[in-house]
Amino acid sequence: MKKVLVLGGTRFFGKRLVERLLESSENSVTILTRGQTSDSFGDRVQRICADRTDRQALAEAVGEQVWDVVYDNICFSPDEASEACRIFDAKAKRYIVTSSLSVYDSSPEVLTESIFDPQTYPVRKGGKDDFTYQEAKRQAEAVFMQQATFPVVAVRFPIVLGTDDYTKRLHFHIEHVREGTEIGIPNSTAQISFIRSDEAADFLLWLGHTYLTGPVNACSDGTVRIGEIISIIEQATGKQAVVKEKTADEHMSPFGITQSWYMDTSKAQSEGYSFLSLNEWLPELITSLNRS
Repeated sequence: MKKVLVLGGTRFFGKRLVERLLESSENSVTILTRGQTSDSFGDRVQRICADRTDRQALAEAVGEQVWDVVYDNICFSPDEASEACRIFDAKAKRYIVTSSLSVYDSSPEVLTESIFDPQTYPVRKGGKDDFTYQEAKRQAEAVFMQQATFPVVAVRFPIVLGTDDYTKRLHFHIEHVREGTEIGIPNSTAQISFIRSDEAADFLLWLGHTYLTGPVNACSDGTVRIGEIISIIEQATGKQAVVKEKTADEHMSPFGITQSWYMDTSKAQSEGYSFLSLNEWLPELITSLNRS
């Protein structure tokens, strides 16, 4: 029986990951939760309650159990990473932390893992409010890669989309087009990567059965230009978008990057993983969201 702990397993791709894990009778799954979000797992999972940001509560909740795999979807600062390294010392046989495309600056060139090296990045202490999101994720990776005594892989996901996306970033665009509201898009030709929420869960599940370590990019095959997303939405809604390079902040696109921002996934693919085609699932998702 494989003992698996999931930090951040009650919503979005973390919830989907738990569902995938429960499909195998070989997994004994525990979720760490603050108890504020209900779940549908019933007695199929064990639960330990703690606020991840409370180091003493987290240590007491984890106790002395040893985990075959720990999935950490809610690490947002170097201080949280440092505490995880201390608490899970000799208790995690493998640690999979969710990182982000945000560790990279946008670039006209495809982004490979080597562009940001957490092994050599100077570590600073602090909580997530002490840094930008980009710097907090860089720092968290650096702490894990430089301080952990257990094997760690940092999964660099792009923006995750899906019908269950609580951030509703794609919904934002569909609603604006339907209502004829201006959308601010600084560069409609910029290319971007995405991954679907169920695909993100599948990738995390697969990683738990590999020996990969270090940073690894994970995104659907292919890229899409921001302007192409708007065109697909126009087709789905039958409405014409009102696109401006600059508008009020509340109407600026969450995808409104100034230049391209997309990843290479050769490392994962060389280990045998096959990603979904972005150009196949994105139009289907937009159509589904427009109907809902």
